Amino acid sequence: MIIDSHQHFWNYEPVKHEWIDDSMSVIRRDFTPSDLKKVYEENGVDGCVAVQADQTLEETDFLLELSSKNSFIKGVVGWVDLRASNLTDVLDTYQSFDKLKGFRHIVQGEADHNFLLRPNFFNGIQTLEKRGYVYDILVFPHQLGSVLEFVKKFPNQKFVIDHIAKPYIKDGFYEGWATQMKEIAKYENVECKLSGMITEADFKTWTPTQMQPYMELVLEAFGTKRTMFGSDWPVCLVAGNYKKVKELTTNFIAGLTVNEQSDIMGKNAVKFYNL
Repeated sequence: MIIDSHQHFWNYEPVKHEWIDDSMSVIRRDFTPSDLKKVYEENGVDGCVAVQADQTLEETDFLLELSSKNSFIKGVVGWVDLRASNLTDVLDTYQSFDKLKGFRHIVQGEADHNFLLRPNFFNGIQTLEKRGYVYDILVFPHQLGSVLEFVKKFPNQKFVIDHIAKPYIKDGFYEGWATQMKEIAKYENVECKLSGMITEADFKTWTPTQMQPYMELVLEAFGTKRTMFGSDWPVCLVAGNYKKVKELTTNFIAGLTVNEQSDIMGKNAVKFYNL
């Protein structure tokens, strides 16, 4: 079974989706389950985890509604304000939604480099842990220092790093990112998605060879049991197509055992998200 651990849906709105700049104009349109189902049929993918792209409760409701109508959407990573004083009440309203597996905050967009370490955010993570939700970590490399301190505080909370923490592949930066990722990977409650890599390189000139050292580091640090495939569709379309994104990972892991490949391409996501 192949599970795409990371993709998005949206009804495009210029203001809401202002992060889609001119260089990404190809994704300035709606992306729906009917679009993705066709892509999955063409690429032999069995299901996915839909991840929030907007920081509103309406976004969470939107994804849950789509998941209720499309069986291939196996799980949802939504958004709630983890800093809110009424977080417990908000989570109570979602308790009956079995496909809601966890939450994410777009920490990469926060000006505060130590956003993850603030007391009100800690309180939110403690609440998620008590309820058995997972948390997706979305950051840039300059925020990995706070990620390390963050995961140390919650040894029993399940975390996954999105998009291998978005290393600055286009600029060729590697060492600082690699050092921090190896330290974070020592905490066995943290996993990592092989996703979102081609959009951190030059959209038009990236090559699999360019991605190789970053992927090798992730596999070496997190191992085959804590690494999972994700496409980041439709964002990936600005730098390629779904087939290329999938093959980037499948070709990279081709030398592993069949079981190890199955873990990375689906089983790890099933286990992590309890799909």
